[in-house]
Parts: sequence; C-alpha cells; structure tokens
Amino acid sequence: MSLGSRVGVVVCAIALAVGLMPAAGAADSTILTLSAPAAYADTATTLGLVLADDAGSPLAGAQVVLERRTGGAWQPVGTLTTDAEGRASAALTVSRVPDDNAVRATYAGDAEHPPITQEGSLPIRLRAAKASLSGPAKVVDEKSVVLRVRWLTTAGQPVSGDVRLYRKLPGKPWRAYAVVPTDADGRGSLRVTPRTDTHWQVRAPRLSWVQADRSTVLGIDNRPPGEPVKLPKGAPAPRIKLPAQPHAAGAGANVRIGAISNAVWRQMVGVSWHSGCPVGRSGLRIVRVNYWDYHGYRRRGELVASAAAAGAMGAALADMYRHQLPIRAMYRVDRFGWSGRSRGGDDYASMAAGNTSAFNCRDVTGRPGNRSPHSWGGSLDVNTWENPYRSARGTVPNTWWQPRSHKRVAWRSSSHAVVRIMARHGLRWTYGNGDTQHFDYVGGGGKRMVSGPPACTQYCD
Repeated sequence: MSLGSRVGVVVCAIALAVGLMPAAGAADSTILTLSAPAAYADTATTLGLVLADDAGSPLAGAQVVLERRTGGAWQPVGTLTTDAEGRASAALTVSRVPDDNAVRATYAGDAEHPPITQEGSLPIRLRAAKASLSGPAKVVDEKSVVLRVRWLTTAGQPVSGDVRLYRKLPGKPWRAYAVVPTDADGRGSLRVTPRTDTHWQVRAPRLSWVQADRSTVLGIDNRPPGEPVKLPKGAPAPRIKLPAQPHAAGAGANVRIGAISNAVWRQMVGVSWHSGCPVGRSGLRIVRVNYWDYHGYRRRGELVASAAAAGAMGAALADMYRHQLPIRAMYRVDRFGWSGRSRGGDDYASMAAGNTSAFNCRDVTGRPGNRSPHSWGGSLDVNTWENPYRSARGTVPNTWWQPRSHKRVAWRSSSHAVVRIMARHGLRWTYGNGDTQHFDYVGGGGKRMVSGPPACTQYCD
C-alpha cells in the first residue's frame, strides 16, 4: 500500500506459531501490514491492512480480527475479510487519549500460512489551539478581580486541562503565578489581588491532540484607593528617594505599640541610641501605624518614641489617617545611619528624604553640642521635606517650601488640619514657622510631659 500523504501506524509483528511444523511448500511467514493517515482527534480515519505471504503474494478472502484498546483493555472492533489484493479497511475515530488509539489485528493462519498478530496506533494530527485571557483593565489597590481563561481549538472545540498563568511586575521578568484548570467547556478562572501595576499571560501546553499557545498580554492598572497629593508646579522632589514602605496591615490605621525588640535595638544602637543618651531601651516604644502615602496608597510605617509619648503619637497619626492627610515616609531614623555632624542618627538625610520620625538621640540640627529634644523621644517631625526647619546655620532641608503651604502636607499656621490634629492629642506645634515640622508631646495641660532640656524659643529641633 502506498503511504503517499498518509502516516503509517507504529507496528510490531508477532508471529504466533501453532500446531505442527508447516507442510511442505507452506510459507515460512505471514506478513500483516497496518497503516492509517494522521487525523485530528474526534474525527474518523481509515485503518488499512494488507495480508501477504513471505513472497509478497496477497492472501485473499482471509479473515482478520480487529481490536482496539479502550481504558487499558482490548475490545473487539470486528472481523475484516481481505479482498483479492489482500487488503481490508475499517473506519475508526481518533481519540484524544493516545493509549486509546492502540489497535491490534490478528490472522489465525491456515494450512499454508502461519498465524500473525500485528499492533499499531492511530496517529493524531495536532489541532491548532487558541488560549485567551480576559479581565478588567484596572483595579483599586487591595481589591480583587477575576481573571477568566478560555481554551479552544481553532475549530471551536473546548480544551480541558491545566494552563499556567504568568505574571510580570514592573521591572521584573515573567514569573509563573498559578495553574488554572479549564473545564469541559474550556473555561477556567482565578481571583487575584494585584498590589501594583501588573501584566498577565496564559500559556497553554501542547497536549497529545492540540498545539501549545500563549494568550495576548493583559495589563491591569493598579489604582490608589485614596487621593494622591497634588503638589504645586515647580515643587522640588526630595534629594533622597526612599523605597515605598510595605503595604498597610489590617483595616484603618491599625496602631500597634510595643517594646523595642532585640532586632530593632541592634539597629538603633550606635545610630539613634548610644551610651550617654537620657532615655534607655526600657523607656522607649516602637509605634507601627498605617498611613496614606503621597500617591494615595495605604502603607505601614514605624517610629520610636518615649513610653509616655507613644500613645499620643500613635493616636495623632491615626487621626491623620482618618482624615486622609498623607505622610511621605515613616522609617525609623536609624535607617539613615550615624552622622558625625548630628552625633546621632542622620537627621539631615532623614529630612532630605521627607521622612517622619521621632526619637533620635542627637544634637540640635545646626547647633552642635546642644542636645535635641528628640533625644528624650517626646518630639515628632512630620513631612520634613515640605515643612523645613530654620536652623541657626540656614533653612533645611530646602528653602523652596519655607514660604509655602499646602492644605494636606505643609502647614504655616495653627489653623492647618495637621496642626489641629496634633494639638487634640497633646502634641504642640512648639516653634511655629521657625520649625514647621516639629511637634512636642505636652499632654492636655500644655506643659512638656517628657522630661528634657528647658524649652527653647528657636533652633531646637
């Protein structure tokens, strides 16, 4: 049989010798050949067979039993009778499961021809497939969305199986994210909670009956749940750029105040705390709180304060959160390292980054040798880039913002929302426009509640 454009099945001839030695003049062997063209799964193909003796002469009128393996067991298909050319054929449907495409043909033999059994498999022609991914183009941060997968052949047949969902974060390579199973209709879905701008793609594998495919890329824009800060035209950016802090934990401000852990203390010692400081580890607390950043996202920051002032600072920051009054950053000041100029944590770098912080055992910025009230942990500096400090040696961290205010992030009068919130929680805007960022914990009576140096009138940050 000429194969032409047909693809022959894989065959294995097994000669079954039965009875006595063949009679004189009988053939030494029988040849049974199976062939079938490759066909798409779920469509019919024609299985052809040729039966001949070892000399190539066809065996006409011979009966051949045809079987097919289904579910791991051989099942009868029927009995074929060869024509004058020793040929016979049967129409069979190609299965998607390769094991179910195994076929077996058996000729029992006769007085002149020994029996033979031949096995083979119906070849599968792979169908082109199309994987698609759909979902929203944007999502509000902390909200979840459903991504929907569809896997079909180009002929419209659903494909059931596992596809892999990939995700790409900004500046990062593609990474496998999850395996999504598709059902009998070729559909699957997954709920995700993007926390930044993301790109997604589905990659469908090659199966025994379909080709592999990749979906088009779906981009999802992560939108802030809060209102971003709109700064004036020409406003300078902080000289030091900090990475975004971790996402907010829990609902609301979620203030947590605790003792200084060993890990935090190791980072503080030699930077924001050193021998000779007026308050020790037992008199300090770490305050962790959620805040709104300048882009409108919820972040979680932390600062160290005295045990007496920590509660008031946490409450004031929580009040700022409730009123969506943003904070640029809230890292512990020891992140910025030791400063010989400050003789403590580098307050210049902290201000240049616009950082909000409290405890820092250091000198007054611009007045070496004079201990800052921050050394006692009862003073709080907020949004330091937009709220400069007029030190004895010049305005820091910039002069652009000194004559300017902003209804959400920069204050130049006691009527500003931030100043009023601080006052409600016993934090006094002690130096006004001389030190716009600085607040001191004074409690409800208006007097300093944390022991420290005598009150200053200027240059005391």
